[in-house]
Amino acid sequence: MEMGLVSVDRWVQGSQAYFLTHLHSDHTKGLSSSWSHGLLFCSPTTAKLLPFKFPDFDLSLLRILHVGTTHTLSLRSPSSSSTTTVFVTAIDACHCPGSVMLLFRGEFGCVLHTGDFRWEVGCERARMAKQVLRAALGGEDGVDVLYLDNTYANPTYDFPSRQVAARKVIDLVKSLPDHDVIIGINSLGKEDLLVQIAMELNIKVCVWPERLRTMRILGLPDVFTTDTTITRVRAVPQCSLKIDTLETMNQRRPTIGILPSGLPWAKKYIQKGEFLSGSFLTSRYKRDKWSENSKDQSDKPIGNTGPPEQIHQHMYAVPYSEHSNYFEIEDFIKVVKPTSIKGIVSASECYIEPMHFFGRLCRVNQPKQDLHNRSEVKDSGKRVGTVSPETSLGDDVKLHRYGSGTSRIKLLGVRKRRLSVLIRKRRGVKIVDIDSPEIVGN
Repeated sequence: MEMGLVSVDRWVQGSQAYFLTHLHSDHTKGLSSSWSHGLLFCSPTTAKLLPFKFPDFDLSLLRILHVGTTHTLSLRSPSSSSTTTVFVTAIDACHCPGSVMLLFRGEFGCVLHTGDFRWEVGCERARMAKQVLRAALGGEDGVDVLYLDNTYANPTYDFPSRQVAARKVIDLVKSLPDHDVIIGINSLGKEDLLVQIAMELNIKVCVWPERLRTMRILGLPDVFTTDTTITRVRAVPQCSLKIDTLETMNQRRPTIGILPSGLPWAKKYIQKGEFLSGSFLTSRYKRDKWSENSKDQSDKPIGNTGPPEQIHQHMYAVPYSEHSNYFEIEDFIKVVKPTSIKGIVSASECYIEPMHFFGRLCRVNQPKQDLHNRSEVKDSGKRVGTVSPETSLGDDVKLHRYGSGTSRIKLLGVRKRRLSVLIRKRRGVKIVDIDSPEIVGN
């Protein structure tokens, strides 16, 4: 699109309409309670949650995008100063509550921004979202530009569906009936995992007060509490799940920590027909063989069905990710049929140039690009950066890439983050739907 027309998850002055795909902090950098640069378009769920993240936000600036509905915006072309019409459709991204993809159509062509997304094979929500996307594309052959969640856009990154990963967590908790269980999560996301644990074990899950309020806003089942004395399963902010804390807790009673994340469950090829699989959070890899029935073994994902990786005596990593793995991204691109692809994850050592692997799937066959073709910050000849596939995970896991080309991940001490006060009551201000005639019409 033209510069100065629309911004997605970018919060600097100069655009006429601003779109928020979801409320994870890496997508709201620059957004604040004093925001005044223009109208902000988001899903109904995000609109409900946003005032608690930004307590003094002017809610009259919010406009609601209903999933599956195409909305029309009349904007001014910065180049010609004439009126231009932009059609935008929000599509369920199946990432965290309120997350959406955004499909834009107009004189500029067809542009799809995925935000962060997880479209698993066999997921009913993803299947419905795919239908909405196809309907929104109409007679289009595909999209012109795809802004892609390329967090795991590399065939070495492999993890199972969230359903399978949740089963791993539940089985682990069941196998240790005398242990307290501490699960590290973010301020938004992985609610379904906690609900599944509570339902299957017939217990409540303890969360911190701000998280409990979020659960209630989302209308989740009444399986959460802030009372630590009535349950052995507790969810805590991911940044507070530390090895030394677990060691201290084990002096009083048996306790384990669980880190549910896709960071980054990988496979490495040894020789033809064999691979190693495991998590970079550990130094152990498991040797396996490809299925004899696989016709095209090099393109088949690994069913990561083994037990959780034990990072430490009291800490486990489980491959529960809210980002699509490589094979899911590949299937998605085959549906979208883009002319070109741009990755939205670029400030991470995990950055993968998506055209390197997926240029072959574009409508116009693109030349294969370098794996990392972005300019990188260098420090004394070493590339050092944070791994941030899951929001805020970069705070406690760092990837250091050394000159030799080897990579190691270290669990680091986490700097404490001040918890902002989110409870603020607002009266007399209404969240406006996206049907204001002077701005947009359905």
